[in-house]
Amino acid sequence: MQYQWAEDDFLPDGVFRLETESPQNDKIYVMYHGTTRKNAQSIMASGFRQSADGMLGRGVYLSRDPKKASRYPLNYPDWDKVVLKVRVNVGEVVVINKQHHPLQKTWHDAGYDTAWVPPNCGMVLSGLEEDCVWDPNQITNIQKTTTYCFITAGKSSLCKFIININIGLIY
Repeated sequence: MQYQWAEDDFLPDGVFRLETESPQNDKIYVMYHGTTRKNAQSIMASGFRQSADGMLGRGVYLSRDPKKASRYPLNYPDWDKVVLKVRVNVGEVVVINKQHHPLQKTWHDAGYDTAWVPPNCGMVLSGLEEDCVWDPNQITNIQKTTTYCFITAGKSSLCKFIININIGLIY
């Protein structure tokens, strides 16, 4: 089953879509985070928390590509998966483009706010980009937009939800 994601064309001033190959320092981007329904409720009530560890170490894992986020969490049934749509001020960005990169797990100690794994660099099996944001406070809500998921294959299936998250931050 393939899904095609579509959203309306409205974005708040200063928020960018996935148009540039790499995130630019100090820009705000629309990003997506895949999680379970239960965790989505917790995030909406209390905000994001850093993961204790992962491919890029501690941080909040997101992607500018909703296809990447829609795969997570791995090994959960589709009916329990939710994709949160947020906006992120990426701050200072470092590119981590290979396994065993010298800053792969220590990028924040070197002064970076976000680690970015480019698509098709061999770091992830899907070949899709991934971002890890150190400070959950860099993640805020996006203006209300309408997001749809269209089923492009002939079979019926449950569609993952995309939720516009508002974690109560003033900006």
